[in-house]
Amino acid sequence: MTEKEILAALKRIKDRDLNKSIVDTGGVRQLKNKDGNVSLKIALAKTGTAEQMQVQQEIVNVLKSEGAKSVGLRFETLSEEELEKFGGATASPYSGPSLLAPTSKTTFITVASGKGGVGKSTVSVNVAVALARQGKKVGIIDADIYGFSVPDMMGIETRPKVVGKRIYPVERFGVKVISMGFFVEDNAPVIWRGPMLGKMINQFFSECEWGDLDYLVLDLPPGTGDVALDLHAMLPESKELLVTTPHATAAFVAARAGAMAIKTHHEMLGVVENMSYFQSEKTGEKEYVFGKGGGERLAEELKTELLAKIPLGQPKVNEEDFAPSIYDIAHPIGQIYNDLAIRMIEKTRHV
Repeated sequence: MTEKEILAALKRIKDRDLNKSIVDTGGVRQLKNKDGNVSLKIALAKTGTAEQMQVQQEIVNVLKSEGAKSVGLRFETLSEEELEKFGGATASPYSGPSLLAPTSKTTFITVASGKGGVGKSTVSVNVAVALARQGKKVGIIDADIYGFSVPDMMGIETRPKVVGKRIYPVERFGVKVISMGFFVEDNAPVIWRGPMLGKMINQFFSECEWGDLDYLVLDLPPGTGDVALDLHAMLPESKELLVTTPHATAAFVAARAGAMAIKTHHEMLGVVENMSYFQSEKTGEKEYVFGKGGGERLAEELKTELLAKIPLGQPKVNEEDFAPSIYDIAHPIGQIYNDLAIRMIEKTRHV
């Protein structure tokens, strides 16, 4: 395919909110084509919406039908000047019940860490599944927008369904899931600035059909950056689960994330110490490969409770029901997560 042929094909695709071709709006920001492997950056009136999902699927289908081998996509929003030029977004905002409304009965569980690599996302997905196993209605937002991993961890290979202007999260193990991973193609990097990320997160709440949820788990990015701050400001209140390893440095850095939650008037639910030890299957002996005491010290500093110590391990892989990070309830670590979920339910008074 030539660049001219690609643009001709893209001219058939409309920005749903402007009812104009993405070529005519100047929405084709970048176009690269190497041996049929097409890479695009597309600007739309709105991103993170049901309409974006429809557009990205249409682009992939159209270009592959024209002979493209692969299609990589990134999205950004049109500038205010461009929106004004083309008549502004015509889509009416969703006016139905919101998870963020004062009448919402959903408990928000933010899962945070001071640094990456401590297993925060693993804790997030297993906590969500364990809560669902207790009969709770659970959703999870993969809010780690730069390092989204929840769909892969849970073995999700499908995309959310779009009905009208609403996105229906993918359900797996009884948990409703939404992730930035659903809005990019071919594992493309997300190169966005803070304000745009905040809009995306807000649309995860407003554009998605969550139904009635007892719990919404939010897998936060590590640290205290824009997305974590936006979420703490956005939520009416949340319970924070802080993940650390036993290592002194990890616990020290995690204290900053906990302090931010407290300063923004959110409640510390407790601390989870991940990778606490390695237990040999042959001898049963425990080896404390990352040291000891980080979880206890962190809980003491933040005046909260150490809720669980989770050892190093790996779920048994089931090829027929593939989910590389989800522990079966019969697994010893799965039982630890089950006990953690029961303790969380007690502490949040969901009975």
